[in-house]
Amino acid sequence: MNFSRRHFIKSSGIALGSIPFISLADQLGISKTIKVGLVGCGGRGTGAVVQALAADSNVVVTALADAFQDQIDQTLLILNKKDSQRTDVPKERQFVGFDGYRALIDSGVDVVLLCSPPNFRPDHLAYAVEAGKHIFCEKPVAVDIPGLKRVMESVRISKEKKLNLVSGFCFRYSTPNREIMQRVQNGDIGEVKSVTTFRYGGELTLKERKNTWTDFEYQLRNWYYFQRYASDLIVEQSIHSVDYMNWIMGNKLPKAVSATGGRQSRSWEVMGNTFDHFAVEYDYGDGIKGMHFSRQQNGTESRNSVEVNGTKGFVDVNIMKNYNIHGDKAFEYGGKINNMYQTQHDELMAAISGGKLVNDGDFMVNSTLLAIWGKLAAYTGKRLSYEQIMASTEELGPHSEGYNWSMSPDVTPIAQPGFKTFV
Repeated sequence: MNFSRRHFIKSSGIALGSIPFISLADQLGISKTIKVGLVGCGGRGTGAVVQALAADSNVVVTALADAFQDQIDQTLLILNKKDSQRTDVPKERQFVGFDGYRALIDSGVDVVLLCSPPNFRPDHLAYAVEAGKHIFCEKPVAVDIPGLKRVMESVRISKEKKLNLVSGFCFRYSTPNREIMQRVQNGDIGEVKSVTTFRYGGELTLKERKNTWTDFEYQLRNWYYFQRYASDLIVEQSIHSVDYMNWIMGNKLPKAVSATGGRQSRSWEVMGNTFDHFAVEYDYGDGIKGMHFSRQQNGTESRNSVEVNGTKGFVDVNIMKNYNIHGDKAFEYGGKINNMYQTQHDELMAAISGGKLVNDGDFMVNSTLLAIWGKLAAYTGKRLSYEQIMASTEELGPHSEGYNWSMSPDVTPIAQPGFKTFV
């Protein structure tokens, strides 16, 4: 497959702020009841399946899969409290283990929610697409470039099969964000010259180790702190901000990326092998730059913002607070701020029940690429071109079938810029 930058951009183009719906009423053949299965019963997965249940009265949750039975039990408890009449998950449709996703997808569901740790996403997505399922796919969609290339192929096939594919990039489902993007697309700030995004906050919750846990299980239950499962914080969490920048730039890829980052506040012995801060420059050429800053450090000031400078004005967004445009065509959003997480599932179920199509595959690939690109530029301390990043062969872990309970934990060292070799 040709992975040239020109080919990648051409095949990944999408209109700013668009949610494309294509009529498929005579082709989908979905019954009135929409059977939903969840792969990955952690906090985000549980939230997603509850939102799917709320999205359409015809949704019935029929299957759950996770590496751990206790997480399935917790999700099932919450679902039964939410709506026991539309929760139909007997023991035979509770699939435990690393291969449980296959059994769930084969169990007769119409829609699968992919919410496991992101290292498993390429395999889970490929199997769901092969089986012809409609999909909600959490972000990010891969943790390394080889995995991302497999996702690209799955996206291509999903389009051929006319499958609905909604991504977990929730900012794109926010009403005020869509309003801002529509105005940027209409030229209200002129030509975009720079985008700056911040995602500052504290550390994520660390689950204390139990005596019965092996090193491997401890890591898997705290997966967001380990490269094998999460890549790093810029890929796992602050990718939302990177995706906003990609949205502003119309899904156009930069020419090169430079970055720095490191680890200052986390305990080196306990808190995994990822960084706790990043600063990244995305160079789009012609003086146009995208900047991203992120950190996870307790006791620091939080910030979740997007600033866009144009030739005729600028955008000032603080997520969940203010959504403003300054300039000749000034704008201040004063409407309702919707639950963007719920809107994702509302629109997915509406597309399915209405015989229409929504496919977020192109931008979910590009935004994941940008995050991995920024991470590797920071890890190596090198300016990386598109051609270089797409040539990366580094795989952070095995495919799903390679996981078992006796495998060794992730012992990848914390990256040291200047010493970390680009692979």
